[in-house]
Amino acid sequence: MLANYRRLFAVPHVMSLLLWSLIARFYTPGLMIAVTFLVQGWTGSYTLAGLVAGAFTLGMALVGPLRGRMADRGGGDRLVLVCGVVFTVGLTTMALLPASLWWLSMPLALGTGLFGTPANQIVRALWPRLTHGPERQAIYAAEATTQELLFVFSPILTAAVVAMAGPRYALLMLGLLGLAGSVGFAWALRRAGVTGPASVGHGTSAEAAAPREVRRRSLLASPALCLVFVTCLLIVSGVVGMDLVIVAWANELNAPRYVMVLASVWALGSLVGGAVAGGLKGVPRLPLRAFGAAAGIAILVPFVPPITHLPTPLLITPLLFVSGLALAPTLAAVMGRLGDTAPSHRRAEAFGWMATAMSTGGAVAGPLTGALVDSKGIAGGVLGAVGLVTLAAVLTLFLRHPSTREETPPREEAPVDRSEVTPPSPAGNGAPMDAPSPVGPTGTAGSPLRPCDP
Repeated sequence: MLANYRRLFAVPHVMSLLLWSLIARFYTPGLMIAVTFLVQGWTGSYTLAGLVAGAFTLGMALVGPLRGRMADRGGGDRLVLVCGVVFTVGLTTMALLPASLWWLSMPLALGTGLFGTPANQIVRALWPRLTHGPERQAIYAAEATTQELLFVFSPILTAAVVAMAGPRYALLMLGLLGLAGSVGFAWALRRAGVTGPASVGHGTSAEAAAPREVRRRSLLASPALCLVFVTCLLIVSGVVGMDLVIVAWANELNAPRYVMVLASVWALGSLVGGAVAGGLKGVPRLPLRAFGAAAGIAILVPFVPPITHLPTPLLITPLLFVSGLALAPTLAAVMGRLGDTAPSHRRAEAFGWMATAMSTGGAVAGPLTGALVDSKGIAGGVLGAVGLVTLAAVLTLFLRHPSTREETPPREEAPVDRSEVTPPSPAGNGAPMDAPSPVGPTGTAGSPLRPCDP
């Protein structure tokens, strides 16, 4: 099972790109905690605190596709640096804002959110350029798994700084970490030599032959990509909804300490599932993983109020661990499918749309889950999460795997005998590459795809 990971981390620059991209986005899970404590302390209102926190999310969602388009054109390192500097300045300004000027925090949060790090979409768009076959599936699984660590340690560190020094210092800490991560990620991009745009010809032959106006049209015009975006939105809505259910359950018991225990166990299950999935060979079965994620959440329903009143929520931790096992593998498979479906020269833009879909899913989950918990109790909130993830699983049944041949990195390109392709052929120039039936022996070019190929 570890063979995929050994091959993966032997690929030059993969480890440094993954590590620095994670540091650059370390602030994301903890930011809402610091902002909520800060604004609530200023105003005494959780509603206003939620609005300011939502402004950050809205700003990040609005510019995801735009920043992706900028990264696709080259200069991803400069884009990351500029965003890192401006975002840190914005957080520092908010941390130093006097309480009497709290109303400035709303536009400041929106403007700062516009410069949230694009490290996630840039690095995800790079994996198909650096890896292929089982290595590609392993890196998407590794990223989805290690991202779970952010959702465990970022809130813990942020809450600890808030408790010891206050929310202002927590914001300053998150800003400095974001800046350090941006500098390190930009350096890693330059070392890897991937700051330039991906060549159109680096993708499939059908993609390269497409008319220019087709290659430039909106990615939302592609039904396959839109289906991936909606699937991701629904999955994230269900996951965020479950996080909110855990918080509501702990609040009902007047025991906030249960939140970190239950959320950490759920994240740990996801982490273990992702680590195992990344070591598996073959093409991941996205529908199987998605229905597994829905079933994992569904098994919680009979054991939560008002159906069952456990003596302590800690009794449900084994089921929570099992429930999380399919989450990271499912998200990894979705990211891998998007990387295979999106045009090679517009992958960062595609992952920008995915980031927007994920932010939208998180925004939708809040009021929907809250209404279900208010009307149906904790079990109603869990059922809502089950419904969202199940709907996403149904949509995966309509996601066809790209029929085009997988990209092969230049480092493993097979040598081509120019003497065989120079003479003209009935199929036109480049017939051995593009013609339906190759002329003469071509090795394995005409054989079926390997099981590990997407």
